[in-house]
Amino acid sequence: MSQAIRTAWGLPDPEVRREFVLRAIAYMIGATLVFAISSAISKWLVATYPIGEVLFTRSLISLIVVALIIMPRTGLAVFQTRRLPHHAMRTFSQFLSQSCLLIAFSLMPLSGAIAINFSAPLFTVLLSMLLLNEKVGFARWTALLVGFAGVLIITNPTTDTFQFGAIFALANAVIYGSVTAAVRGMTATESAETLTLWQLVLISGFFACLLPLGVKAPTLLDSGLILINGMTNGIGQYLWTRSLHLAPASSVTPFHYLMLVWVLVISFMVWGDVPTVSLLIGTAVVVGSGLFLLLREARRGP
Repeated sequence: MSQAIRTAWGLPDPEVRREFVLRAIAYMIGATLVFAISSAISKWLVATYPIGEVLFTRSLISLIVVALIIMPRTGLAVFQTRRLPHHAMRTFSQFLSQSCLLIAFSLMPLSGAIAINFSAPLFTVLLSMLLLNEKVGFARWTALLVGFAGVLIITNPTTDTFQFGAIFALANAVIYGSVTAAVRGMTATESAETLTLWQLVLISGFFACLLPLGVKAPTLLDSGLILINGMTNGIGQYLWTRSLHLAPASSVTPFHYLMLVWVLVISFMVWGDVPTVSLLIGTAVVVGSGLFLLLREARRGP
């Protein structure tokens, strides 16, 4: 495609885009680190405070942080959209997803909940077939079945070792996968900034509805943790979005799995959780299945 056509349609020059791949990878690695910190703080807080309070304060502070980053450049124009119902449906699904994940944090080790969460891309493919009538061939079915086997290895669903929190972690992965499958078309008309800000505005409102179920005044130390929780979550959202804007998803998405490494380290340092053999094997299977799907789609092209 000629440069004149690319300029007329506002498409990036591929040569210029390649120059930002390393920066995009750095953004993605940074996002995984702050997301891991936010997840660990959330798990720490839900041991003392109601889940609704933890989720509301995190989302509200994230909204403030992201708005301070984005709105000086865009102003209120960033909220212009003709697809508010779609934003609302997408955000309500994420409200359910994040609620399930926080419940899982309160019932099981952080590393196990996050590992199960990484099976979401597998459910995205499955739900894309059901909701979007996308063709799922032999290779995709194989990856789906192998990935689900990895989830079973992590959860170890026997009467002696099964953890009830794994049900909520798996529900989070399924719902998150459905969100990804259902809103793919939104990126055609909505900018990343619009998607992010509307999500944070609406989800803060949804979580506010949980506050009547219980609120506890935080201590001074926990107030600092609540502030850091929201800031890291908001910064993570921004870094993740910037990463996908600076380079193709196939170049940066594999680095998102580094979050599992940070989570394992934090879980050991804070809670003394030593990774079990089943967790390590199951995580490797889930990550391997996800990477197989990612690399296969990258080779097939757009």
